[in-house]
Amino acid sequence: MRRLLALTILVCAPVAATTAGAAVPAFTPCSGAELSATFNVVRGSAGAGNIVYLLRVKNISTKTCTVTGLPKGTLLNKAGKAQTTHILNAGGNTNAMFVKLAPGKSTTATARFSPDVPGVGEGKAGQQCEPTSYWFRLSAPGGGTTKARISPATPVCEHGRLQFSYYGHTYP
Repeated sequence: MRRLLALTILVCAPVAATTAGAAVPAFTPCSGAELSATFNVVRGSAGAGNIVYLLRVKNISTKTCTVTGLPKGTLLNKAGKAQTTHILNAGGNTNAMFVKLAPGKSTTATARFSPDVPGVGEGKAGQQCEPTSYWFRLSAPGGGTTKARISPATPVCEHGRLQFSYYGHTYP
């Protein structure tokens, strides 16, 4: 029994020493203060009652941080007041990835929505479905927010329904 105990200690001691001093991967979530964002129409994307906007998120800090999954946030009116917003997965990617953003680097996600086809309970075709949205307040994974101007400003029908893709790759 003593031999078994001694053998167990000899085998496990190097493993314990290795894992105790092992570096933990640096996946520090970006905070709102570390990010800037733009939310612009993708030219030529309008059709069949839908349009696509590109959300570009840039690391403006001096340290690397990460984003992952679907963007989270709220549509805002011209005065900055929150509007009804529902963010859904646009499909396609089934696995979110961690996107490491070095200082000055950015990543993107796309949002497809209808600016002019009313959803259930939004009135009649030919009338504006929802109030115009001027800003998207992005909730950062590390806490806090940053605002992106929506260009051009637009209504988002179906009660603020945005079908977002996951954050993609890193760009300069």
